[in-house]
Amino acid sequence: METLCGLFDKRRQYYYIKVKRIYTDQQREKLMLAYVDYYRLMAPRIGGVKLHVLLEADLGRDVVRGRDSFLDFLSHNGRMLPKKKPRHTTDSNHVYFKYPNLTVGLVAEYPNHVWYADITYIWIEGDVLYLHLITDGYSHAVLGWCLSETLEAENTAEALQMAIRTAGGGNLCGTIHHSDRGVQYACQKYIGILMEHHIRISMTECYNPTDNAIAERMNGILKDEWLYHQAMFSDYAEALREIASMIDFYNNVRPHMSIGNKKPMDVYNGEVPGKNLWKKTDEYLHGKK
Repeated sequence: METLCGLFDKRRQYYYIKVKRIYTDQQREKLMLAYVDYYRLMAPRIGGVKLHVLLEADLGRDVVRGRDSFLDFLSHNGRMLPKKKPRHTTDSNHVYFKYPNLTVGLVAEYPNHVWYADITYIWIEGDVLYLHLITDGYSHAVLGWCLSETLEAENTAEALQMAIRTAGGGNLCGTIHHSDRGVQYACQKYIGILMEHHIRISMTECYNPTDNAIAERMNGILKDEWLYHQAMFSDYAEALREIASMIDFYNNVRPHMSIGNKKPMDVYNGEVPGKNLWKKTDEYLHGKK
């Protein structure tokens, strides 16, 4: 060691400082890996950016460093997620009639003016479930939903029937139902229910999330505020129980920025919505984000 210190004209103290610093970096990386693996155990598909946010809150910026440095750290340690293959919950390659889009430039002006329908997937241990949703465009309340083990149209129709019951049933000629062109929404069973209640039919013209932005936003809230921050559901029964609780909280407790931080069901039941406080809404709806 004396030889090394003399060779590089450094004192013995400098050598110990360097060794200590390297060892500290090793400790830091070991600690971060432990936290990354813990969160991935809780949410296997949580991404690097969200992990950076979580670890920075847990360990501090001095330990975690900047986002780009953290992402490089994940990549170097084999913790980056593989790129996801596109996963479509609906199939628009079918023989059923595809209806035109009636919602271009349209802003919902009253409850039940426009309903937005969508299907998203929910991971459980060893399997995947499908959540069928109907969201009111005026109040942002979830009016109907169904959690199913398959993508069969009867499950999508169950969510629709719940929405119709929530709206009071009968003639809903003032309502537009907007969805993508998936077979679940275009099949005779589903279209028949819409026609029975005189609900006008609207469909997206291409596979673009901004064409069904309110439904996509609801999916994002459900996943970003709940599902990505908790352990994966063990089975269907647990998923059903927890998602029912989430939707109830979303509808009746959680303030919604798009309606002036009022509660969706309060606005659906007649309370006047406040000013839209979500700055990204206009950009999102017009395809700028």
